[in-house]
Amino acid sequence: MTDPYAGCVDVNGTRLYVEVAGVGDPLVLIHGFALDARYWDGQFEAFSQHHRVIRYDRRGYGRSANPTAEPYSHVDDLKALLEHLGAGPAHVLGHSDGAYVAVDFALEHPWLTRSLIAVGSGARGVDWPTDLMAPVERVFSAAREQARRFGPRAGNEAFLTIEILRTSLENPAVSARLRTLLLDYPGWHWCNADPEIPPDPPAAQRLGELGAPVCLIVGEREHPGNLLEIGFTCRHIPQARLVVIPGAGHAVNLEAPARFNETVQTFLESAGPGQASAS
Repeated sequence: MTDPYAGCVDVNGTRLYVEVAGVGDPLVLIHGFALDARYWDGQFEAFSQHHRVIRYDRRGYGRSANPTAEPYSHVDDLKALLEHLGAGPAHVLGHSDGAYVAVDFALEHPWLTRSLIAVGSGARGVDWPTDLMAPVERVFSAAREQARRFGPRAGNEAFLTIEILRTSLENPAVSARLRTLLLDYPGWHWCNADPEIPPDPPAAQRLGELGAPVCLIVGEREHPGNLLEIGFTCRHIPQARLVVIPGAGHAVNLEAPARFNETVQTFLESAGPGQASAS
């Protein structure tokens, strides 16, 4: 395989769509729930000026294969993808529940992680209070019900009402793009039980094990539940750098792309090439 590359690769018992461009230290971009690799359109070319950038559709999203009945792990998928591309150790950047994958990956495979950037979410396993979690669960329940009755697009429309996205969708420069991405979601998770195996114990209980440089990026108008996660994560990682981007909500890289890209590039330059830990 030669770069630049765009297409599907068979790894870890599944097929993942991946795009690769640029030369330099590898940087992998991990999208969040109901999105796909296009979420990083404002970053892919910019970062490829300095790095070998890898963006991909996670299993169950975009142009990648859906999960089967077999248990799987997004962390294992990513490890297999990087090994297939000969791209580790890498800087690992994830948004929303893609940040969960990034943090989990850095904990499970420190020797493949040059640095970690978590955007809009923190570590998996931080409990939200009921008054914040209950409305989120109601939206997911409504989306599943609408999808089963009327099809995936109806589920996606219901999902667009989630409070986490409200401030981002209020931004006229972002709303149309974000709606397009979310309405394109194939909707597999609305109608199927996901056999993904999360790490046990969850990352929130293991943050002290992280040795790589860490940057947490959050919009000033982020949802309180995500702010709680990021605050917890930051407090438990002594080396973590926290950057708050003014005026932005959950889709911070869409809302403030220039500031976001500058923040990431500055951090990557300070993190340097890093040193892989022994496995």
